[in-house]
Amino acid sequence: MSISRMVVFLGLVLTVSAGIHYYLWARLVRDIGWPTPWGRVLGWAIVALALAFPLFQMASRSLPREVATPISWVVYGWLGLMFLLFVLLIPADLVRGLAWLIERLAGTPADPARRQFLARLFGGLVGAGALGAAGYGVWSVLRPIAVKPVKVPLAGLPDPFAGFVIAQITDVHVGPTIGRAFLEELVAKTNAMEPDVVAITGDLVDGTVARLGPLLAPLSRLKARHGVYFVTGNHEYFSGAAEWVAHLATLGVRVLRNERVSIERDGAALDLAGIDDPTGGNFLPDHGPDLAGALAGRDPARPLVLLAHQPRQVHEAAEHGVSLQISGHTHGGQIFPFNFLVPLQQPFVAGLHRVRDTAIYVSRGTGYWGPPMRVGAPAELTRIELARA
Repeated sequence: MSISRMVVFLGLVLTVSAGIHYYLWARLVRDIGWPTPWGRVLGWAIVALALAFPLFQMASRSLPREVATPISWVVYGWLGLMFLLFVLLIPADLVRGLAWLIERLAGTPADPARRQFLARLFGGLVGAGALGAAGYGVWSVLRPIAVKPVKVPLAGLPDPFAGFVIAQITDVHVGPTIGRAFLEELVAKTNAMEPDVVAITGDLVDGTVARLGPLLAPLSRLKARHGVYFVTGNHEYFSGAAEWVAHLATLGVRVLRNERVSIERDGAALDLAGIDDPTGGNFLPDHGPDLAGALAGRDPARPLVLLAHQPRQVHEAAEHGVSLQISGHTHGGQIFPFNFLVPLQQPFVAGLHRVRDTAIYVSRGTGYWGPPMRVGAPAELTRIELARA
């Protein structure tokens, strides 16, 4: 991303953030009419929280992790709560607006006391609802990782590959609030599946190798009969993809960069391919997806499993006869109602779907990004079992 585009993007983000914080102040502080000095205290607290994120982003790379992590929980936790407050205030304002319209149409004199009562009533309901949802969301990411079993029937799957198990790890986002302890648990649960293949479908990290490399050491203990494979996600390109590709190789993880490998079992064979994330070409000249190159010369009679970070790559996969695409990227929306926005950019939000003869499984993600919470989209460590159709 060029410097000019980055400046425009940051300017847009800061403008939107300022607008949302002003809206929260207007509805939850000004309109409620808090007694002195609470109104002023809450107002300045909202200003401080609005400034916390950009200031922390600028300072975080120079802070030791033991200092940055607790601050991250506060800053990113507020981002999640802020979003939930904003989302819940919108329908509350629609109700208040309807009440105002009815007053106007009925010619009822304005009653400031009634309006303040409604502001306090809706403010209390919104505050309680957002805090409850945020608390549930934090609990959701702190509880043990759930293993989600998925059985995928594939036409033409050879008998020896019936019951073949792929453990999918995706969108972990090791970074400000996810570290080594999370990976230790993840590796233990993955190995307990005794998978045939481990597939890590991108967005593993949010930071550089220099800062996060040691935290990924547990990945070297992943065990699978036919190997551990990785494809880049967009966040790898934000974090130095070339360095991560080299570092993962030292941990025994095979990075598939527009490549294909053959997996043989009892005289039968299955192809496993992986392609770069579509954002790659914006960061590195030799990166970006090349599905045709990855599949060049393959035997079309063999089943083909494709690792691709973004679900939208499935349309090209269907044109090339891919049997199954395994993706992540969407987080299942992560925090309701983002799940309704994801389809604006991706064809599928989560779960098993089909595009013509190609099956696609989209994981909700194993970790989370940004706010340490999940509301309506629980994380998953996916156990994909292949079956004959």
